[in-house]
Amino acid sequence: MSVVPFLNLKKINDSFQPALSEAINQTVTSGWYLRGSQTEAFEKEYSQYIGTAYCIGCASGLDALTLIFKAYVEMGRLKTGDKVLIPADTFIASFLAVSEAGLVPVPVDVNPVTLQLDFNRLEEAYSRDVKAILIVHLYGRCAMTEEIEQFCNSNNLLIIEDNAQAAGALYNGNRRTGSLGDAAGHSFYPGKNLGALGDGGAVTTNDPDLDRMVRTLAFYGSEKKYIFDYKGKNSRLDEIQAAALRVKLPRLDADNRRRREIARIYQTEIDNPSVILPYPHDDRAGENNVFHLFPIFIKNRDEAQQKLSDKGVETIIHYPLPPHLQKCYRNNLHIPFPLPVAEKIAKTELSLPISPVMTDQEVNQVINAVNGLQ
Repeated sequence: MSVVPFLNLKKINDSFQPALSEAINQTVTSGWYLRGSQTEAFEKEYSQYIGTAYCIGCASGLDALTLIFKAYVEMGRLKTGDKVLIPADTFIASFLAVSEAGLVPVPVDVNPVTLQLDFNRLEEAYSRDVKAILIVHLYGRCAMTEEIEQFCNSNNLLIIEDNAQAAGALYNGNRRTGSLGDAAGHSFYPGKNLGALGDGGAVTTNDPDLDRMVRTLAFYGSEKKYIFDYKGKNSRLDEIQAAALRVKLPRLDADNRRRREIARIYQTEIDNPSVILPYPHDDRAGENNVFHLFPIFIKNRDEAQQKLSDKGVETIIHYPLPPHLQKCYRNNLHIPFPLPVAEKIAKTELSLPISPVMTDQEVNQVINAVNGLQ
């Protein structure tokens, strides 16, 4: 029996050969490995792609978000103890970035249809000490809405985007995620739609002052060698990763189209009353979604995962325990309202394989396996 891997990274990277190996070899033989021409070129190319004036490469997606929040604290836009509204259904890195900057994450429940921040719950959770909102484009779907934009503008809230899972997604058909708020954090973890060969991340923004501060904090807090005006950290995108990303970036839109195609096939041909598919009757889910993940929702999720494995289909759970229920946050978070949707998602979510290198045969194998679940 053939096995459909959840994500075949070797096949993905092989599809970029020989250009990928050539770019890496040229970087290795150049003798320059940090803060060089490859990183500078990628920052320029990625900012142009996203649609922002600035891009700062850094070591990871978590670092990208943390640097944004710490920069706003150093700039006086935020202060220790300020609250940040954040969706309860997200990877824990979103919460950690807020906490590491001395700010307070306030989890807000998500909409059961869009799987993104629920605007009605957002209004309920707001208080005067809330100074920012972190929107997370989870699973690859744009989380921004006109209501959220208007709400943040009317309350003078900073909008920070967690764009780790949505590189290339669109908002209203013309603006890319990562360019919608005051700043955005991006991840180039190997499994992302735009993945490096190791860890990597970036910050995008149109604010020259934020650009300067993030760059300074990411280089030990120094603008001038051996002079440290801030308590920074060492967070850099290395030259080899930048070179690999430059090879992959031009194909990102085409790869995302293939993901959308697979998602449409899943949505059309998966027909099992025990399985809830994402984004029912949502016409915007196509162009506003790059389907980093394709989540389904099913009772007895762990049993279903084993049955799919027995049929040669690998799946992953995202995420079995939401951040607000993790030990590190469980007893020290202010949770103004119950979070039933996020907690239900954590108990029922199962991610199916989806990637630009999946064959039609593999897609059909997944569909048949899911339709055979009882």
